[in-house]
Formats: sequence, structure tokens, C-alpha cells
Amino acid sequence: MNTVSPGQHATGGVPAIVVGRGETGLGTLRSLVIAGIPAYVACPQDDLVTRSRWYRPVPGMGWDGSINSDTASLLRALPLENAVLVAARDDAALWLADLPHGGLAGRFMVSSSPRASLEILQDKSLFARYLATTTIPHPRTFTIASAADIAAVPFESLDRVFIKPADSQSFNAAVGAKGFWASNRAEFVAIWQRLHDRGFKLIAQEYIPGTSADHYFIDGFRDGHGVLTGLFARRRARIYPPDFGNSSYCQSIPLEQLGAAVGHLETLLQRLSYRGIFSAEFKRDARNGELCILEVNTRAWWYVEFAARCGINVCAMAYQDAQGLPVTRSLQAPVTGAGCVRLDDDLKAVLGAGTTQPWWRAIWQWLGAHHHVFRWDDPWPAWSLLRTRLRRPVLTPPDQVRQAPLPVEETAP
Repeated sequence: MNTVSPGQHATGGVPAIVVGRGETGLGTLRSLVIAGIPAYVACPQDDLVTRSRWYRPVPGMGWDGSINSDTASLLRALPLENAVLVAARDDAALWLADLPHGGLAGRFMVSSSPRASLEILQDKSLFARYLATTTIPHPRTFTIASAADIAAVPFESLDRVFIKPADSQSFNAAVGAKGFWASNRAEFVAIWQRLHDRGFKLIAQEYIPGTSADHYFIDGFRDGHGVLTGLFARRRARIYPPDFGNSSYCQSIPLEQLGAAVGHLETLLQRLSYRGIFSAEFKRDARNGELCILEVNTRAWWYVEFAARCGINVCAMAYQDAQGLPVTRSLQAPVTGAGCVRLDDDLKAVLGAGTTQPWWRAIWQWLGAHHHVFRWDDPWPAWSLLRTRLRRPVLTPPDQVRQAPLPVEETAP
């Protein structure tokens, strides 16, 4: 797909500001570029996004996207008459939800849901309690605030149990993992205590049996009038690391393959008066075939550019909706059968699968796939990642990934 440079947009030139970092921030920027929307990025000066040919720092004092007590004053000082802000981080999405009700309203525009709705979707313990009031299939989840709560978890009746944070963003940034397995109650108590002592809010969640290919995603946008203006379905084929990793190869699929899950998601978004970008993850339960909802991202996500290149550009929709403009709906169904690969991780996923993964099939998929970071018209972000990852081992054995000890000190994300 041909792209244009920022500044060539024909809707009056109101710029967008991407509030995000890393691969999600990069995908958000590129999605705006695809639509011809002039964009700045609020991120640290050494971030991956800064390697993009389309990167432009926020003018003025150089806001790096940090959300703190100085954020409002930094925005107020920006030499911009108007701008649309697009969240690519959880904390940014929460902060921006309050923007329409404060002193910066009108000057800085955002397509956002009520803060209470975002808090329910972002906090895994609140989300679990909310789902318990619905008929939407979901894994059994238990909030763990004390050792007594662990004693009440029915380990014997659950398939497997793992520990995960209520707040994924801060946990992953500090610990460098999404969660940890606990093979028994005593091990659960030991891991919980170490994490609890560091101030993390934690939950215990039932493992839904199945493979990585049983994970499905519904990505899209819901506008200020409650209309779903774009829906994009994809299926994970491989993941790395094998337990608590991210999709290394996924494929777009017809929405119809998700059956009742689509209606469940529509009902959930309607009940929460949701507005904006979303990405919902489901897993098919191998025991009964039901698609269980696992989480809903309330911002741009890792594969947001892939959705845009398949015809569902949610970042452009958010830009229009924030300004009160009619949201342009795709006149055609999104492209299905397209693949997207994060090549370095997928190489490890295929190596780790041994003889169960035909090499020829993976290579064939790679040849025809979109690449998650690499683009011929914007190669430097991928080159930057490559230089960093050449210093790491090519493959960490899967058993070591699963059994890696819990870090004692905080690590970089």
C-alpha cells in the first residue's frame, strides 16, 4: 500500500499526537501516515519510534509522553492550536479519558470512553468481577489480597492456575513477564508473597486448555454514536515465549469464524458505553469449544498497523471521531488470509517446536506475510531492533522460558 508523508492530509491539517512507545507507538504512527494524517509522537528520545522516517517529536518543550503531575502543564505549553491525542499505552488511555472534562478540552481532542469503563477493562480483578455479572464465557478468576484468599482458591477443581497482575503495564515494565505458573498451592503462596511485597495487585486465573492457535482477537473501533465502524478478526498461529508471550505469527480471518464471541463483545462494549479503539482477546476452550474472553485492550495494540493494512484503520477512525467528524467505514470487508510475522520471535517459536512444526510451512508463511516492524519504506526501526537482539541468544529453550526464576530486582521492559 502506498503511503504519504505527514502533512499531506486534506482535512484541515489538525495534527495527531501519538502517546506511545516501542512497537505499539510505531504501529500507531504508521497507521496515521497510511491515512495521510500529520502526526507527532510523544516518546523518549531513544525510543524505537524515533528511528522511523515519519517520526516528529512533539514541538516545544519536548513532552516524552510521561503521565504525571506535569503532563497537563506540558500540554498547555505546546505551540499547537489544536491536536488529536491517540493513546498507545494503558496509562495514557486512562489519563486522556479525563481530558474532555478539564481545562484543555476543545484544544486537545480525544476519542475516549468514560474513565470508569476503562478502569473495569484495564484492571483484571475488576474485569473478572464485571464478567461474573454477565453470561459471557470467561476463565474463573480470583483476586488475591492475602494468604487467606489463596486458601480459598479451589486448586483441585481447576485445570491449571497461574498468577497474573491486575495492572499489566506496570507489572510487565517492572518484572519483565506477563505472569507465572504455580504448580501447587505452596508454590503459589511463595510467588504471591514476593510479588505482593513489591506492591503488586495480583489475581489467580484458571488456565483455559488449548494451544496458541486457539487464541483469537477481535480488533476494532466504536464511535461516539455507539456504532462499530470497523471490526477485524485474526487468529494467533504461534507465540513466543511459549506460555506468557506475544503472538509471533498471526493471520487475519473472517469475522464469522468467531461466532457468538462477536455478539458477546458488542454487548460488553454497549453496556460499558465504550468509545474508541479496542482489541479483545479470546481463547477457545478445548473442553467445550466455547470462546472465552480473556481481556480487552483499551488503546492501540501491537498489531494495529496490520489491521490498517488489511483495511481497518482504527487510528484514522479515532482521529475523525475525536473531532466530531463522521467516521469513515470501510466499504469492503477486511482482507482475510493475510499473515503478520514478528520474525525474530517466530524463528524462536519454530525452533522451539521441534519436529512438530514443518519448516517449509513457516518459511512459506514468512515469504507472504506482512512484517511487524520491518518495512522497505521505513527500514530503520527494524535495523535498530536487529542490532539490539543480535546481542541476545538466538533461542532460549522452552523449559527455561517456562521455569525462569522470578526476578528479584526490577528489570527493564
